[in-house]
Amino acid sequence: MTISRRNFLATSAAGAVALAAPSLARAQQLPRNVRLVIGSTSTGGDTYQNSSIVADALAEHLGINIRVDAVGASEGFRALGRDSRGTTLMMFHDQSYLGNLYGREGYANPFEAYTVGQTVSINPGNAYLVPKSSTYNSMEDIFNAAVAGERVRVAIQPGGVSEIGFSAMKNAANVRAPGSADNLVAVNTGGQSDKNQTMWDDLADCINGSIQANEQFTQIDDDTAMKFVWITARQATLQQAPAEGMGNTTREDLLKYATPATSVTLDGSQDFTFDKEFFFLFNKEMDTAIIDQLDEALTAIYTEGAIQERQLGSFFIPNFLNFADAQAHLQAKNETYRNVLAQIS
Repeated sequence: MTISRRNFLATSAAGAVALAAPSLARAQQLPRNVRLVIGSTSTGGDTYQNSSIVADALAEHLGINIRVDAVGASEGFRALGRDSRGTTLMMFHDQSYLGNLYGREGYANPFEAYTVGQTVSINPGNAYLVPKSSTYNSMEDIFNAAVAGERVRVAIQPGGVSEIGFSAMKNAANVRAPGSADNLVAVNTGGQSDKNQTMWDDLADCINGSIQANEQFTQIDDDTAMKFVWITARQATLQQAPAEGMGNTTREDLLKYATPATSVTLDGSQDFTFDKEFFFLFNKEMDTAIIDQLDEALTAIYTEGAIQERQLGSFFIPNFLNFADAQAHLQAKNETYRNVLAQIS
């Protein structure tokens, strides 16, 4: 049977209303005005961008006001801990539990102190780069250098997303050649601009960066030029990115720096991967009916599909998991990275 475009749109709209109805009928469970705190102080970074996309979609779907507040991790956790009414929600990423695994001050175990909620997206851009003039052209070159006794300095922001890849490098080096990890040396610094400057000042041989922030430097040939050596995202994640990739680097180009084309082994048989995922956190005492309401609303929003277009347009990979699935998934990630850190401690 052939369906006209008008009938298709009408049918789709009716379906969207039907999906929305349970959430709209229960919209009183969330307050009229919601503050969504995030674990970043930047209003231009990926946490703010992701949170704004989701907040706008939820606000429209539920008919409420949601304000994204870039207060940073410590203040965000404090604000969340003070409010069990649902007036304050939080969105952050894997730093939530990695900060705790690394023992950073202000990072409690989020699975105990808070309620970890739904995932919404992935930033597949976590990467490591070297100067374009470097003799290191791959992670294989870096590992071989470490085995040969060369000191490879890696600039990271300690205690979280930036450091987990460096920890994986050290673990892989020891799996390949016990003791060689001693030649991979952390240069602890601040945010992305600080890490970039550390490379430009010849204080680091490799830096943690991102596709979004550093791709531009791979397209030039001056003293600031860089080249990718590793992207930590899973192959399946990167394959969901737009084919045009980012800037002048296509998706196929980016896949050359991710597993399996680039291998940073986890245990000698499988590769380490890391997807930077964004998810909700809730006050431990918040009414679980609000979590149910968000499950329903987000399911309807992601079924409708417009949010995926917005996320992909900003080079984020849509990744909605409902509350139960997200909890199981994130707890499994937490244990995987706990084991990685245990191997190098």
